[in-house]
Amino acid sequence: MDFQRVDVVYALLFDENTNKILMVFNKNGTWSLPGGAVEVGETLQEATVREVKEETGYDIKVGNIAALNEAFIDKNQVYFITYHGQITKRPEEIPQEENIIKVEWLSLEDADRLMPYHSGGISKLLTEPGAKYTLQKG
Repeated sequence: MDFQRVDVVYALLFDENTNKILMVFNKNGTWSLPGGAVEVGETLQEATVREVKEETGYDIKVGNIAALNEAFIDKNQVYFITYHGQITKRPEEIPQEENIIKVEWLSLEDADRLMPYHSGGISKLLTEPGAKYTLQKG
């Protein structure tokens, strides 16, 4: 069977003042971190910044890779790359995005429960430094 490779990026955005994680409730009925598919010619980090802005209105900068998950979904081999992110600008209002029902800051307990495919939960990702990301030029 031929599989198509798909790269999906997410940003792990944590507010230390409230101990909450920024998450989105998708039209398919699931919660996730903000993010989405990487477009052709776009770097992983560019895609992360763009997707977070489109879905939440937040401007961010991207840090280390917090997690890398892989799944076979239908005829796709999907790589889910989650980055540590830092908010650089908060939006005046949250944009309406066609695939997102709502954007909310959720407690770590809720985030861990809603995202069981991260071993040890989202909380564990916050305490680990992650892996460096390098875009090679040339």
